[in-house]
Amino acid sequence: PFSQRTVTFTNRLELTPMCQYRAEDGQAIGWHFAHHGRFSLSGIGGACVESTAITRDGRITPGCLGIYLDSHVEGLARITSMYHDQGIAVGIQIGHAGRKGSAAVPLDGAAPLADFDPSQAWETLAPSAIPMTEEWPAPREMTEAEILGMLEAFQSASARAVSAGFDFIEIHGANGYLVNSFFSPIANHRTDKWGGPDIGNRMRFPLEIARSIRAVIPDSMPLLYRTSAVDGFEDGVTIDDSITLARELKASGVDLIDCSSGGIVGPSGRAMDRPNPGYLVPYAEKIRRAADIPTMAVGLIIEPGQANEIIESGRADLVAMGRQLLDDPNFAFHAARELNHPNPFSVLPEAYGFFLERRKLR
Repeated sequence: PFSQRTVTFTNRLELTPMCQYRAEDGQAIGWHFAHHGRFSLSGIGGACVESTAITRDGRITPGCLGIYLDSHVEGLARITSMYHDQGIAVGIQIGHAGRKGSAAVPLDGAAPLADFDPSQAWETLAPSAIPMTEEWPAPREMTEAEILGMLEAFQSASARAVSAGFDFIEIHGANGYLVNSFFSPIANHRTDKWGGPDIGNRMRFPLEIARSIRAVIPDSMPLLYRTSAVDGFEDGVTIDDSITLARELKASGVDLIDCSSGGIVGPSGRAMDRPNPGYLVPYAEKIRRAADIPTMAVGLIIEPGQANEIIESGRADLVAMGRQLLDDPNFAFHAARELNHPNPFSVLPEAYGFFLERRKLR
């Protein structure tokens, strides 16, 4: 088990946020309930609901979940109750797409809506009016009033997350979306206190978000932050920058850093690092040790022994999986058997484990 504040993860395996692109005006539908129902019975230690927009124009695509209306709470509460019924801690990742918003869903190619379907497109916002690539529309540079309004939107979304019964909140500060774009010198060319070459100015927005959320959620509730540990491009965020940010986030009430990378230009996760099993784990290890804060490792962690080594060696405190759990929702049970857990059937819900044990799998 692993505990943060008063929340305990029954084991170190967490379902990472995975956008489903099936929402209707931000509302969860039957697909989301089936998707999470599947993992609520899987034996994982924790789960995090997909990146959920704090404003309507903060969605990545028209199919993204939202937490900008009170009416969104009911559907999200159905998701939390499924996990709670099985004793699984569940959180929600909240964020704003920034200049990467107003995109078609991936199944339609993920192109800018301005090109794919202009009737659905909306204006995007960013710290500076710099498009993600030459093929993308330029965002509008946010005014200070809009920045302050965004802090309030994060607070309101967090209050709704508490109402929906989530056990923890994760700020999406990675992969080129709004919070990450404020921190990255590639996307933030402002000349005021919210950006520019000074890292203290570029950290201001994510730190103020953390403080504003901490002020409205229970002290017992963990606050996580997903970071892009490196931009992976020349003149972008470095691991040393992210260690500095992690230290300040810890001082601002953040309890754990979820370590991704890339995405400031192009698809989320794209960076100079070529994906291979565990390729992001070194970032989680470096931030954990240098900033003295718990971390979560992600990135092609696909084998039980590999996942166990990450935890056993102290390289991270939690291991998050996405597509591996899509491929094998019972990964936790299979890992328990492979790693010689004294009672692997106990990892599963009792109604499953009881009968599987009597089948004498081996």
